[in-house]
Amino acid sequence: MAPKGQSTRPTADRVRQAVFDVLEHAAWSPKLPGARVADVFAGSGAYGLEALSRGAAFAHFVERGEEAALAIHANLAALGLERAARLDRSDAVRFTGWDGAYTLAFLDPPYGSGFAQLVLPRLVGQMTADGVIVVEQAAGSPPPVGRLLAHRKWGRAEVAFLATV
Repeated sequence: MAPKGQSTRPTADRVRQAVFDVLEHAAWSPKLPGARVADVFAGSGAYGLEALSRGAAFAHFVERGEEAALAIHANLAALGLERAARLDRSDAVRFTGWDGAYTLAFLDPPYGSGFAQLVLPRLVGQMTADGVIVVEQAAGSPPPVGRLLAHRKWGRAEVAFLATV
């Protein structure tokens, strides 16, 4: 289930699948089984839900939109994953309630907003030493600040995989 209206831009299925393919095969990627995941600017929660379906132990969703948060809650309930997740309905740029030691984080702010650069420094401090942050942006956006592990482009989306140390 995805939120109605134009306020949320769900990640294309092919982009999400490709991101998880990279994560599954890269030597630098943390393993998904047992991972603690943050899904920031979560939208429909597709990244966090996919991680949970692939064995992540916990997913923390941060999403301010009411419709999007309702969709995430409904998806978690439909899949019986409420106990493996936390949903904070909050502005990710101002969010301070991190539940630290994430091994993997997905950062998918509105395209063209510049929000990734605002959230990245605080999110890095909540990651494990071998953690990875996946940043999805519009193609042609300035690259996010951090140590780049890999970079891919799929249509309108560019994805940067960043090391946390």
